[in-house]
Amino acid sequence: MPLNILSIYIFTLKRLISSVEPEFPGLTMGKKLRLVLLLLLLCQKGNAELHTFCPVRCQCFTPVQVLCAETWLSHLPKNMSRQITEFILMTSSVAHLFPNTLEDSPQLTKLVFLNNVLTSIHSQAFTHLTNLQELEISGNPLLNHFHLGTFSKQGNLTKLLLNYNQVNELLPGMFDPLKNLETLQMKGNVISDLPEFIFLKLNNLLVLDLSQNKLTEVKRQTFAGLGKLETLKMNNNLISNLTSNTFNNISQLAELHLEGNKISELADSIFCMLTNLKVLNLRGNILTSFSDKVFGFQLSNLKELNLKGNRLTQLYSLSRFTTLTDLTLSSNQLSYLPQTIFKNVTTLENIDLSENQLNSLPGTIFRDLFSIKTIHLNKNNLSKVEANLFEDQLLMQKIYLSDNQLETIPLGLLDPLIMQHTVRFHGNPWKCDCHLFYLHDWVLKNSLDIEMLDRVLCHGPRFFRGRTVASMDRDQLVCQVSEDEMPDMRNCILQASRNSTQTSGLSHYSASEEWEPWAVLGRGQEGPVPVTLSFGPPCGHPSKRKSPLITHIQYLTTGLTI
Repeated sequence: MPLNILSIYIFTLKRLISSVEPEFPGLTMGKKLRLVLLLLLLCQKGNAELHTFCPVRCQCFTPVQVLCAETWLSHLPKNMSRQITEFILMTSSVAHLFPNTLEDSPQLTKLVFLNNVLTSIHSQAFTHLTNLQELEISGNPLLNHFHLGTFSKQGNLTKLLLNYNQVNELLPGMFDPLKNLETLQMKGNVISDLPEFIFLKLNNLLVLDLSQNKLTEVKRQTFAGLGKLETLKMNNNLISNLTSNTFNNISQLAELHLEGNKISELADSIFCMLTNLKVLNLRGNILTSFSDKVFGFQLSNLKELNLKGNRLTQLYSLSRFTTLTDLTLSSNQLSYLPQTIFKNVTTLENIDLSENQLNSLPGTIFRDLFSIKTIHLNKNNLSKVEANLFEDQLLMQKIYLSDNQLETIPLGLLDPLIMQHTVRFHGNPWKCDCHLFYLHDWVLKNSLDIEMLDRVLCHGPRFFRGRTVASMDRDQLVCQVSEDEMPDMRNCILQASRNSTQTSGLSHYSASEEWEPWAVLGRGQEGPVPVTLSFGPPCGHPSKRKSPLITHIQYLTTGLTI
């Protein structure tokens, strides 16, 4: 099947599946697909009638929709049925839209030009299409402007999509006739400047997408008239400066996307008028500090805050974010967090602090955050965590401690994990000695809940390096003592009676460089008896200065009873 025909079928199937969803909400995707295929087969029954009205080399899956996707097609079809309300032109060779385009189809309510080679659109191209409710002109790499008056007759339009062209300029007044417009998208162009009051007449606009352009600044006057705007996307531009009153005209905003710009500083109270804001995305800018003062002195209704990939070294109080559920602070330069940083943010469910430079965390930093489900602490420099760090997180489902500098974890750290959970411990230099009892036992008990368990490895002692923590026997987790803690071996005495042997003051550790035999004094039935003890490293390992095991007892007299 040719690629363009396959695209037609995929495009049409997606549209049809979405159209049956409201009518059959309980159907699985498989059942929806079978229903759509049945509808297409039923449509084929009336194919003779449809063919009469369907333009040559186009597809008409329903009496109201025409889809043309032929690369050789250089002119728009004519004399289409008056039943058709949707016309879609994809991947064609149409380069110009002349005056009175599709004038014989004034009934059209939806018109889509997608991935064509349009270079120009006459200002009177859509004069007869006064019933249009949705118009898309996207994916034309040679289209760099729209004439004033192009949309002058489209007062019924509710959706206008002008994405991924090469538009570099917007003319004042070009959107004024679109008084019913609710969605305006112009992402993926090369717009560098927005005229003041360019959207003044768009009083019903709800969604404005200006992402992936070349904007360097936006002013308060830019958003004049947008009193109902709910979603504003200006991500992936070149914006470096925002004045303190930039957003004062769009107080109903619920989502603000500013990620991928060059913003280095935010003025206090810059978002103070955005009392309905739920989502704020500042990811990938160059901010070095952040605090809740950007919302002034009032409580914020923010739900999601994304500050990933900035240059944050300072993070001040977030206590005014009393409704926040998702906080992303990953990929910054944070080395320290105040103990009260999350005070009053008791609704937090997900917090991401990964890929920072944190060396430690206050033991009470997550206190009273009872709703937390996910904590990302991976890829930091944590060498120690407090035992009470997660004591209030009874709903915790995911905790990532991987890729830090942890050698052990304190007793009881993971006890609050009573829900079904997923944890990550890999990438730490775990020291497999007596201090790892708690983690070792927890790993064995919860092995199915640990991601990449085979990468949770011992880093020390040297003779255990590379072994998985899960493969260790508990009695192998022993601790060495320092030379200062070792007893005076000259005072050691081996005592034997009947079937048992015991030592008095005999150390199980050696400071000797070689495993040399020791001569000690035993007590036999007839008095003191000299005894030679031979020692060897544990598990037959040749390492020196490790915990020795008694490998041989040589009796120098027969007077000793064992």
